[in-house]
Amino acid sequence: MEESRKKLSWSEAPFAELLRLSWPITVSTISYSVMTLVDTLLVGHLGAAQLAGVGLGGTVAFALLCFAIGLLRGAKTVVAQAVGAGQREEVGAYLGAALACAGAIGAITVGAGQLTARLLPLISATPDAGDFARTYLSIRSLGAPLALAYVALREVRYGESEARLPMVATVIANLVNIALACTFVYALHWGVAGAAWATVIAHSVEAGVLALAQKRRGWGVSRMRARHLRALWRVGMPTAIQFTLEVGSFAMLAAMVAAMSEVDMAAHQVALQVVHFSFLPAFAVAEAASVLTGQAVGADRDALVLTVARQAMAIVAGYTGACTLVLALGAPLIVSGFTADPALLAAAVRLLHVAAVFNMFDGANIVARATLRGTGDVRYPAVVGVVTSWALTPPLTWWLGYRLHLRAFGGWLGLCAEIILGALILWWRVERRGWASAARSSRSELQLPARVTA
Repeated sequence: MEESRKKLSWSEAPFAELLRLSWPITVSTISYSVMTLVDTLLVGHLGAAQLAGVGLGGTVAFALLCFAIGLLRGAKTVVAQAVGAGQREEVGAYLGAALACAGAIGAITVGAGQLTARLLPLISATPDAGDFARTYLSIRSLGAPLALAYVALREVRYGESEARLPMVATVIANLVNIALACTFVYALHWGVAGAAWATVIAHSVEAGVLALAQKRRGWGVSRMRARHLRALWRVGMPTAIQFTLEVGSFAMLAAMVAAMSEVDMAAHQVALQVVHFSFLPAFAVAEAASVLTGQAVGADRDALVLTVARQAMAIVAGYTGACTLVLALGAPLIVSGFTADPALLAAAVRLLHVAAVFNMFDGANIVARATLRGTGDVRYPAVVGVVTSWALTPPLTWWLGYRLHLRAFGGWLGLCAEIILGALILWWRVERRGWASAARSSRSELQLPARVTA
């Protein structure tokens, strides 16, 4: 184990390593968000029905992918722990397992997307919004296999502490999306369908960039064994279930808001795109913390876990605190960039003011989750996430939004309660070292290949 300790070159300066890893992930996540933002901005000028349709269709498209994304995030954890334990020869096999899962689930997602698209007009506030949502989802779902292949390649590279190439892939894809979206939506007058096709092609480019780079190293499928698939499912399954159910709760929020009015759904979509710019950089820091935590556990350096978590939280608190001030003071100016409609502007500003309240707690929530997952403690945050999301957001959306007539504002108050409660519970777990037994179990799993080889 002493050899593994020497491999943690960042152990004396985890803060610097967090910054080194997180800035490319930040660029990647913001660039990814810009893809949807471009769709929102371009379609928003076509009309409220188009914007509401893209909002609903985009939410459901992501919901259909979330199980696979949650599962594939397990690849980052098992790879990071293997790297920390000095078992880099296992990385290729884990990649093969991740790609196999991505291909199988991606194919299923294409069919599920086509079926689900037909149902969206039934839950939309107007027939026009429903038709636009159906069009957007039926096209977006076609890109699921390549989108998931990119996630598999990205998560493995993150586990190896390599974040720059995924960043380059996402930036290139984003530039492609902007060019194609402008061409398809306005020059060719394809409208909502044009925005969807541009995003599908951009995701294909994103996967292609990583695939070209990976070709030299191999895909790892021939080295994959049943134990690699089991390890991926053991670590990834709780997160996949949690992610699916949480996004399901959020999709229900979107559906309930969509049924209120086009203005409420459009305001929800605008506010969501703005909040991404405060959430995603914090998410990037949390992803970096997850990698370092996994490597620390693999190297039997559990004392570093709390150090990494607290320093990640310090970075996130500084950033989200600044964003809170921007949202609180500049919401009207921000929303005016999306729309000139007075009703839509007023509704979106109220939602951003709610976001200003939960913003810092959101950052704390995702850092705590990432830390726990990096140690292998995946079930606890999964249970907390599922319980808080379903016990608070949909019921409060119904009560505050419908019964008390607060509409989308009421739904976001429910979301605020969910985020704050989850952050408090998860940080209690981190600080009390409730993850220690999971870390020991993870190290036992890592010793298995060595015993088998011996």
